[in-house]
Amino acid sequence: MDPSALRQEYAQASLDHEDLREDPMEQFAFWFEQTCNADLLEPNAMTLSTADLRGRVSSRTVLLKAYDAEGLVFYTNYESGKAQQIGENNQVSLCFPWLALQRQVIICGRAEKVSTATSLKYFLSRPHGSQLGAWVSQQSAVISSRSLLETKLNEMKQKFKEGQVPLPDFWGGFRVRPETIEFWQGRPSRLHDRFRYSKKAGAQWGIERLSP
Repeated sequence: MDPSALRQEYAQASLDHEDLREDPMEQFAFWFEQTCNADLLEPNAMTLSTADLRGRVSSRTVLLKAYDAEGLVFYTNYESGKAQQIGENNQVSLCFPWLALQRQVIICGRAEKVSTATSLKYFLSRPHGSQLGAWVSQQSAVISSRSLLETKLNEMKQKFKEGQVPLPDFWGGFRVRPETIEFWQGRPSRLHDRFRYSKKAGAQWGIERLSP
């Protein structure tokens, strides 16, 4: 299949300055609710891009698990590749590819660990299997076979068969505090609508229209 022959005209909607909320997280909440109501697969999936001190960039899909005026939260193993890169360079980028709505949101900012209490609250809300999985996986480490994971899972099932599964000390959340947030709406002839919020002095945000 020749990818250069693939074409999709974007004509579902438009985005104008007067459509935007003054606060970008309020605008994000509005679009996120619309995305959830559109019954898309994993509407909270976002591409997280990180870079190490040498500037080598890595990207992967993670799931948004909370957001508020302070930023957006995801959870991971603190010994994973992504967490190691954040430890070296906490500037990250998030991208929500809501292609079915011909939209995307791009967020750049600083990542920081959430409190242990916040991580624990979320961890206890996870399905039992996901709780065990956090203990099983040495995320990003090289393993020789899947059977190692299955053996470790059986060990964890026995270890924690009585009572709650505790929060691992190597697992928790990161909050991305936005510095810029771009809202992108596809338009015909590739003349898309793009608006970028940028953090100004204090708690103020400026809004600029970008050329597509």
